[in-house]
Amino acid sequence: MPLIEKTSAALEARQTTARELAENCLEQIAKTEGQGARAFVHVDPEAVRRQADAIDSLRRTNAHPSRFAGIPISVKDLFDIKGQPTKAGSVVEKDAQVAKVDAVAVGRLRAAGFVLIGRTNMTEFAYSGLGLNPHYGTPLNPYDRQSQRIPGGSSSGAAISVTDKMAFAGLGTDTGGSCRIPAAMCGITGYKPTARRVPLTGVYPLSSSLDSIGSLASSVSCCAAMDAIISADKRMITTHSIPLAGLRVASLSNYVVEGMDSHVAMAYQRMVAKLNAAGAIVTDLSLPELDTLPALNSKGGFVAAEAFALHRVLLAERVAEYDPRVSSRIFKGQDQSAADYIDLIKARRDKISTANARTSIFDVVIFPTVPIIAPKISELEDENEYGRLNLLALRNPTVANFLDRCAVSIPINALGEAPVGLNLMGETNDDARLLAIAKSMEELIS
Repeated sequence: MPLIEKTSAALEARQTTARELAENCLEQIAKTEGQGARAFVHVDPEAVRRQADAIDSLRRTNAHPSRFAGIPISVKDLFDIKGQPTKAGSVVEKDAQVAKVDAVAVGRLRAAGFVLIGRTNMTEFAYSGLGLNPHYGTPLNPYDRQSQRIPGGSSSGAAISVTDKMAFAGLGTDTGGSCRIPAAMCGITGYKPTARRVPLTGVYPLSSSLDSIGSLASSVSCCAAMDAIISADKRMITTHSIPLAGLRVASLSNYVVEGMDSHVAMAYQRMVAKLNAAGAIVTDLSLPELDTLPALNSKGGFVAAEAFALHRVLLAERVAEYDPRVSSRIFKGQDQSAADYIDLIKARRDKISTANARTSIFDVVIFPTVPIIAPKISELEDENEYGRLNLLALRNPTVANFLDRCAVSIPINALGEAPVGLNLMGETNDDARLLAIAKSMEELIS
């Protein structure tokens, strides 16, 4: 049984309490030898305990707001939480005013009774796929921890909060893979819904054209439970698997497979073989529209343009306080003209239309979430290598954001192998079916 469902059942049966769950998470966060200090930028243990105690009081009278009431979750440092500043992983916003209200997604989770365990670390302003943060530290990937590998970004702390049992799920954002990259690199599930399904109100923006709100958790069902609440779509609460036999699966054969390392290739080929054996109809598919994306985004694309528009005043006043790897990418936005931006909008619209026509005959499109395993932090000291690996990490998952699709990453590596993620991409607003297919593939792996 998925972790959130199992825990929900235990709470309903009075086999555990919200306070007990919260204390277990707080204990993991507080471990001096653990990753809590790097994974979280803010934790208020007493506030957490008050939340948990309030839920336990409601459960004793059967007045709790949902069956998820009492389950601890983490919240990425991009979301407004009433009474707290939203720093977005930066020191530039260290003097930010405290939020007067919760972000819509946070408010919905709070109303359902989830316990907000703390704010998670992230790449500064969410502008990188690798997860490094020079201000608050970089949480270490659970795989081969001694070698100090990156967690992936930008929702780095969210991923580690889940892998290290500091939270049952993490609320994150996904602009170019920021839920799915750390999920793939850390061996968990990351979900990016169709962007418009979850309101962005109260979320520190990166790119208004591409931002979406998703989750990271231990299973597809756990992500679906989170999505049901933040999207207010009750159809998503229970995700059923569907038969794989006869399922029409498109395996992308161009763009996303370039530069794929041997570990990823082996895991992906093994997964395709399993799908074929299960009766799925797997067909190689080329989307030539994708091959032009590097040229289209050569001036930074939507992200650089929209981030520069947001940050240009702060950059002029406090550029020295930015992570230079982030500020340099934001500055690319000033090289775009209004005409460049308008052309990009049109190009995106055209590519969405043609890609939709090519994929409409399939039930799902699959490809490796990230073409590489998590590199060691030491490998990123060289600026050129950092830039190369960052672009490589972002390349595949960005496809779903650019095409305005829903997508989910599930782990497909064997036990003991480096984590590898399989990205499943569905049609726009076909989120429920995508998660049902993902659940079926998840069961095939297990």
